Amino acid sequence: MLLSDLGAEVIKVERPGVGDIARGSGPVVRGISTYFLSLNRGKKSITIDLTNSHGREIFLALVKKSDIVVENFSVGTMEKLGLGYAVLRQHNAGIIYAAGSGFGQTGPYAHRPALDITVQAMGGIMSATGGEGGPPVRPGASYGDISAALFLSTAVLAALHERDLSGNGQYLDIGMLDCQITIQENAFARYLNTGETPRPLGTRHPVFAPFQVFETKDGYVSVAVKGGTDDQWPLFCALIGRVDIIDDPRFADGWLRAQNYTDLKPMMEPPFKTKTTSEWLAELEAAGIACSPVNSIAQAAADPQVRSRGMIVQVEQPGAGPFEVVNTPFQFSRTQGEALGHAPELGEHTDGVLSSLLGLSEKEITQLKEDHVI
Repeated sequence: MLLSDLGAEVIKVERPGVGDIARGSGPVVRGISTYFLSLNRGKKSITIDLTNSHGREIFLALVKKSDIVVENFSVGTMEKLGLGYAVLRQHNAGIIYAAGSGFGQTGPYAHRPALDITVQAMGGIMSATGGEGGPPVRPGASYGDISAALFLSTAVLAALHERDLSGNGQYLDIGMLDCQITIQENAFARYLNTGETPRPLGTRHPVFAPFQVFETKDGYVSVAVKGGTDDQWPLFCALIGRVDIIDDPRFADGWLRAQNYTDLKPMMEPPFKTKTTSEWLAELEAAGIACSPVNSIAQAAADPQVRSRGMIVQVEQPGAGPFEVVNTPFQFSRTQGEALGHAPELGEHTDGVLSSLLGLSEKEITQLKEDHVI
C-alpha cells in the first residue's frame, strides 16, 4: 500500500473464490471490512489459481511485465508452486523479488509460522513495555507487521535504484524478527554493552528524565525535558515549584535523573495533579519544553495538526459509499503521494489486467474462468 501511495501500480493476486482472509475481518461497515480497507486501498485485485499450471503460466507472463514481486507466504511456498526467485529471474532478469516472512529465509526458525504477536514477543519489545513490575504488554499497534513492511518497502526502493545502475534485479529477504531487533537498537545497545536487561518502565525513558507522562488534575500530559548544553531542567523545576532541587547533584543531568528516578519521582508527580492538562500545556509550551496531551485515537483523529496535514481523507467505496481512511505520510514538493482508490472487490481487476497487460481477448478470459484458472 505504501508503494501504491507513492505511485506504483499494485496488483494483488488472490485465490479465486476465497481471496485474502482479511476480507472477512471485522468490524464490517456497510458490507466492507474496515481492516481490509485500511491495508488494501488503492490496489488492484486479480484472481489466479497458482496451483493450476495454466494459472502459473499467466502469473509468469505478468512477471515479465512487472518490476517487483512481493510475497509473504511461509518459507518455501513459492518454490513448491514452481514460482520461486530462481524461476522468476529466468523470465525477467530485472525482477525485484521481496519476500517478507516471520524469521527470514534462513536459520533454525525459518519454517516456523509467525504472526505479529509472535515476533513482538520473541523480539523482546513486549518484555520492555508496560507498567513497572508488571507483566509483558503488547503495544497498541502491530509493530511486528508494520515495521517489517516499512523495511521491506525501503529495501524495494533501494533495489530499484540499484537496478537502474546495474540492470539486474535481486532477491530481498526481510524477516519480521530481524526488524524487531532493529527498531529496538537502543535497548540492545545498552544490554550488549552493559549487561543490564531493559525492563518495563511505564511511560518513562530508560536513559533521560523527565521524559514521561504525568497525571494532571483532569487527565495526562507528556513532558520531555531537554538535557545537554541546552538543559531545561532549571526551567522545569521552576514550573513545578521545586527550585530547591535544581542544583541537587543526584539530578545534574538527564542520565543521573533517570538513575535516581526513585528519589525524583515523588518530587515531580504531586505538582502536576494540582493543575489541568490545558493549564500545564500552556505553561510548558511558554517555557519551550516539549509537551502534549495524551490523546485518545478519537482525539488524535480530530487534532487540528493531523487534519491540517491531510492525514485523514475520504475514499469512495463502490456500492458502499464514502469511508474515512488514514492518508499517506509522504509529503513531496512535486510528486506528492496520496491515498488513492478504494479497496478492491475480489477479482475486480482480473479482466482489465489480463486484457491490458497480457493482451488476452474476452473469449480467452471467459475460457479461463470456465476452467477455474482465474
